[in-house]
Amino acid sequence: MSRLKIYSTNVSRESILRERAAAYQQLSSREKIEQLFSLIQVSVSLNGGKPLKYPQGKGVVISRKNH
Repeated sequence: MSRLKIYSTNVSRESILRERAAAYQQLSSREKIEQLFSLIQVSVSLNGGKPLKYPQGKGVVISRKNH
């Protein structure tokens, strides 16, 4: 399971983002998927055991972002 890291308010947001991006790039594909599932599990437990989103029966929907 992942660790919670608490940052000082003196650290700039950009340096935190760079550190997180570098750590993410070092992960294997399997580790990235495992972290995703872990995050989903935490979000469900924090939401009282209910998922944040439910399937809508539309299958895979691919849409383009409007700029």
